[in-house]
Amino acid sequence: MKKSTTVIALAFLVAGALPLASGCKKKPPTTTEESRPPVEAPAAAPSTRVTPPPEPRTDTDPTAAIMNASIEELNRAGHLREIFFDYDQADLREDARETLAANSEWLKRFGTMQILIEGHADERGTSAYNLALGERRANAAKDYLVSLGVDGSRVRTVSYGKERPQCTGQTEDCWQRNRRDNFVITAK
Repeated sequence: MKKSTTVIALAFLVAGALPLASGCKKKPPTTTEESRPPVEAPAAAPSTRVTPPPEPRTDTDPTAAIMNASIEELNRAGHLREIFFDYDQADLREDARETLAANSEWLKRFGTMQILIEGHADERGTSAYNLALGERRANAAKDYLVSLGVDGSRVRTVSYGKERPQCTGQTEDCWQRNRRDNFVITAK
């Protein structure tokens, strides 16, 4: 019984001391300069470079620009390049095949464009012969474009023979410039 009395007395003692401990007034904090802890400057944050947002595009979409251009503007821009032939030939030279490949890519990209291939010849030979030669040249170019995947219904041909020369001199250089196929955009 002595033990239980001691435990009870101890419990009363602790219970009586609690209000005293919580009722003590706390000392207000000191505000003098000496009492403040020294403030350290924050460590410099590692430099992180933020990529600026991309500049807004000021140029227009090239496809939209081409589709909004007039037929005359498209032809002046020279999207389709002419090809040249050897004397009295309608066979495609290697440089002509390369040019036609580039022309076919452009035509496939703009699948609604329709073109006219104009076949030309130099001034040597009769008008009838040069008209037939110009026709063979224009058809050779058309056939090659079709073989590269261009829809043949979008391509027409015409021959002007020697009637529309680019150059009027009587030199080999001038005649070479007249032995050509021109590509004219006729519809979008």
